[in-house]
Amino acid sequence: MQNEGKRNTRDSGTGPVPHPSPPREAVARETPMVPPRPTVPPGVPPLPDGSGFLAWLRAPRPEAAPGIWRFRYRPRPEVEPARTPTRQLLSGAIIALLCGWLLCSLLWNGYLGGFWQWPWYVLAPESWTMGQAGRVGGIASWLYVGLVFAAIFAVFGRIGHWGEVWRRFGPPAWHKALPAAEPPPTPEEDPAEFPHLRAAGAMEAAERLAREAKAGLMRDVDHARIGRAWQGVRSGRHSLATFTDTVLKDGSAACPHPSGQRDLPTRQAAHDLLSGQVRLGTTADDPRNPYHYRGAGLGLGPDLLGTSLLAVGPAGSGKTGALVRPLAESMCLHALAGRASVVVVGAADAGLGPADSYDVVIRIGRPESGYDLDLYGGTTDPDEAAAILAEALVGDLADPHPGSDSRRSTTVLAQLLGPFHAVHGRFPSVPELRGLLDGAPALLGALRKALTDAGQEPLLRELDARERQMAHPGDVGSVLADRIALLDRPAFATFFDTSGQSRPFSLKALDHPVRVRVDLPQRGHADASRILARLVLAQFTAAVAVREDRSLFACLILDDATGVVTPEAVRGIQRLRSANAGAVLTLRTLDDVPRPLRGPLLGTVGCRMALSGLTPWDGQDFAEVWGKEWTEARDVTDRQIIAETPAGKAVHMVRRVITGRAPTARAITVRQVERERWSASELAHGVPAGHAVLSLSSVRGEHAPPLLVDLRG
Repeated sequence: MQNEGKRNTRDSGTGPVPHPSPPREAVARETPMVPPRPTVPPGVPPLPDGSGFLAWLRAPRPEAAPGIWRFRYRPRPEVEPARTPTRQLLSGAIIALLCGWLLCSLLWNGYLGGFWQWPWYVLAPESWTMGQAGRVGGIASWLYVGLVFAAIFAVFGRIGHWGEVWRRFGPPAWHKALPAAEPPPTPEEDPAEFPHLRAAGAMEAAERLAREAKAGLMRDVDHARIGRAWQGVRSGRHSLATFTDTVLKDGSAACPHPSGQRDLPTRQAAHDLLSGQVRLGTTADDPRNPYHYRGAGLGLGPDLLGTSLLAVGPAGSGKTGALVRPLAESMCLHALAGRASVVVVGAADAGLGPADSYDVVIRIGRPESGYDLDLYGGTTDPDEAAAILAEALVGDLADPHPGSDSRRSTTVLAQLLGPFHAVHGRFPSVPELRGLLDGAPALLGALRKALTDAGQEPLLRELDARERQMAHPGDVGSVLADRIALLDRPAFATFFDTSGQSRPFSLKALDHPVRVRVDLPQRGHADASRILARLVLAQFTAAVAVREDRSLFACLILDDATGVVTPEAVRGIQRLRSANAGAVLTLRTLDDVPRPLRGPLLGTVGCRMALSGLTPWDGQDFAEVWGKEWTEARDVTDRQIIAETPAGKAVHMVRRVITGRAPTARAITVRQVERERWSASELAHGVPAGHAVLSLSSVRGEHAPPLLVDLRG
C-alpha cells in the first residue's frame, strides 16, 4: 500500500526521477529505505509520551471563512456587537451606584416620607404594624426593606449597565483571557484512537497507530500521509487488507514518500497539515476588515491556491520571504504526505528552501546540476513540442509584433521538428535547432537527404514550405533563431541535451508527489531566464491538463513572473482550476504585464495580493477589480445656537468662557453610499510596511473581501 500513483514516469526523462512507491505486493519483494523513526513529534517540546503531538491532533479546527487560520480558532460574530466605550461605561456605572445609594439613604432616613412602606402596612398583620411584631415580624420587616433596596439597585444597575461591567472586567473576562481547558474527548471521538479506521474494520491498524501516536513516534506528516493512503482505500484504489498489512508492518512509517523522507530538514512557517493550511500572518484589527476576520490568523491551503494567486509589490516588500517561501514549504510537506506535487521556479539565490527539501533540483547554467530540463516537455508529438517551445520563445512578443505570433511560430517549429524527429528519433538540440531556423545549408541538406532516403514525402513538403518561407522578408524564423540563440550560450552547453546523455526532467512527472526546484540563471542571462520561466509555465499548464490522477494537487510557484504573462499563459491559468492545480505568481509591478493582459490576468486568478509600496497606477487596477460596496456614511453638522433671552445669552457667555467655543447643536445625517473597497490612493499610501491587502476565492466558490493583513505576525 503506497501513495496515490502506480504508474512510472516513462515520459518524464531518462534519469532517476522520483516515482511513487510500488504497490504493496512489490514492497514484499523490494523493501524501500525508510529513515529511522523520530523520538519526538515535530514542532513541539520533547515530551516522551507524545502529548505534544496528541495536543496538536486534538486541537479544535472549526469551520471558518476562507483564509482564516483554523487551528484553535475561536469563531466571532460577523457583525461587531454594540460596545460602549470603557470610560463612558465605568462613569455611568459609578453614577448609577451613587444615585441608588443616595435614594436608599433618603428612604431609610425618612426624608422622602413613608409612602414606600404602604405595601408593608397592607400585607403585614396589624400586630406587626402596631409595634408588636416580635422576632418573626422583625425579620419580615428587614426582608421587606431589603427587597425594596434590592429593587432600587436592580433598576439603577440596569440603567448603569452593571452586567456589561461584570462581563467585561469581572471573573468572566478573566476566564475568557485564560486558555480554556479542553475536555478530554471520548474514545469514539478521539482522533488519536483513529475511530474512522475502527469503524471500517481496520481495528489492528488503528491500535498500532494509536500506540505510536501516544508514544511520540508519529509526526504530522505521517498522520497526513496515512490519511491520504486511507482515502485511496475509501475510493477503491487500494484494498483494506493491503492497507492493514502495511500499517501493521511499518506503523507510522507506512506508505512512505518515494524519497523516504518523513519531514523537511527545516521549517520556517507554521503548518497545520490536518486542515492543509500554512499560516502567513494575522488579519489586522482594522475597521476596513470584516469583524469576524479581525485578529484572526491568515492561512492558505490548496482550496484557495487552486484558484491561483497573484502578488504584486516592489522589491523588499516581502513577496519571497513572507509568501513564496512559506507556500513552497507547505507544498513540499503536502508532497511528502502524498497529497501534492510542486514546482518552484526562481533565481538561484532567492532563498526558496534548502536543496534537501526537494526531490529534483535543476540548476540551469551550473555544471554541478544533477538534473537537466527537458526542452520539449517530455513529449514525442512534434506539434505539441512546437506549441510549447513557441510559447516560450516568442509568447511575450505576440501582441507588439504581428509577424511573430505564437501560431505562426508553432507552424514554423513544427515544419522543422517533425522531419528531424522522423529521421533521428529525437528532437534537435539547441545548436541544431538554431542552425535549422537560420537556414544552415549543411543541416537542411542533410535533413532533406535523410527524408528522401526514408521516403518521407509528406515531411519533405513540410521542409520545402519552410525553405520557401525563409526567402520572404519578415519570416518569423529569424525571430525564433534570435530567441533560441539566447539558450545557445557556453553556460548552457551541457543543458537541454536530447541525445540521452544527461538526466532531463520533464513535468510529465507531476502525476506523482514530486518536489521540484528550478534555479534560473538570472545574473547575466536575464532574457534567457524569462524564456525558461515561460517554458516551465507552458509545460506545467500542458502537463496538468492531461494527468490521469487529478486527486493530486499540482502547484507551480513562480517567484518572479516578469515577462512570463502571455495571452496563452492567461488561458492556461484559467484551465488550472478544473485540473486540481494552481499557480502562484509574483510581480514587482503590473507594468511588467502588457496593458491588454492586466485585466484578464487579474480576472483569471482567484486570490489577489497588493503589498505595501504599490504605485498608484497598480493600485488603480486592483481597485477596479475589487469593485465597490455599499457603506454607511455619516455627515456631522455643527450649528451655532442663538440665544434670544437675556438669561440664555448669559448662559452662553459662561459656556464660551469655560469651553472657549460658542455653543453649538450637532446634527448627524446617515446615508448609504457606494464606495471603492480600497482606493488606488489607499493601496499606494495607506498600507503599512510589512502588510498587504489580500482578496481570496476558494475552489468551492466562497469569497473573502480585500483584507488588510500583517505578514509579519
